[in-house]
Amino acid sequence: MVQTRLHFIATRPESTTLFSLLEREFEDDGLALAVFEIDEAEGTEEISVYTDAANASDIEKRIRSAAGAPGASLEIVHEELPDIDWVTKSLEGLKPVRAGRFLIHGAHDREKRRIGDLGIEIEAGLAFGTGHHGTTAGCLEMLHRVARREAPRNALDLGTGSAVLAIALAKLSRIPVLATDIDAVATKVAAQNVRLNGVSTYVETVTAAGFQDPIFAARGPFDLIVANILARPLMRLAPQMATFVTPGGSLVLSGILDRQRDAVVAAYAGQRFRHVRTTHREGWVTIHLKR
Repeated sequence: MVQTRLHFIATRPESTTLFSLLEREFEDDGLALAVFEIDEAEGTEEISVYTDAANASDIEKRIRSAAGAPGASLEIVHEELPDIDWVTKSLEGLKPVRAGRFLIHGAHDREKRRIGDLGIEIEAGLAFGTGHHGTTAGCLEMLHRVARREAPRNALDLGTGSAVLAIALAKLSRIPVLATDIDAVATKVAAQNVRLNGVSTYVETVTAAGFQDPIFAARGPFDLIVANILARPLMRLAPQMATFVTPGGSLVLSGILDRQRDAVVAAYAGQRFRHVRTTHREGWVTIHLKR
């Protein structure tokens, strides 16, 4: 699939404001955004939005609309990118990541496991979640704490991506874990990683569009639900989360920016969840809630 990079130049503080507006605009779309400093002294920055070529014109309109009055004068350039698996390419040089007892690594770094490590081998694929992003690493650290203290018997990894969190739970607690995603490609990658890590006995990967899928009723309720997605979907899912978590069960939520934390906690407080802990990492938060 051909990708297009839409980019433009802006000067601080306007560039900072524009980037925040675009983050908010494309939060639910899962589009990649980037900002690159061009001239520190002058404060000029290049802001990019990555999308499928077929959607580039619509995305440009949304950029201009989200930018408000300054959007009309933006010089937005369309750059067609080579047909490369950018996820695979970007992962080639990544180093292993430690989060709690977990070591997330590729095949070429297996020898870096130490005694006591819970190694999770994740190969490059078209799914989110390698442990290098602050949300995934934050979830791993929180899961280690929650699982050891609460000893859940049945868990759900909602929006599993690469299945790194489901694999972590299976290796740590040796319990049944349902790993679901709305994206069939992600589910396929997740299943491959589950087999690679030898936890197929514990982890079931399923493509499911939402909690209305019968798999949740069949496998729930869950003592522990982890969801590393985005703040707005998490807020919308609060009533359904309450339905599918056991009384006294826990939620571990991430994919939430620092500034979104209070709104997410409030949405779950309305469903009788109690806030236990929030951790901060690289501008993102991971939240532990109990029903």
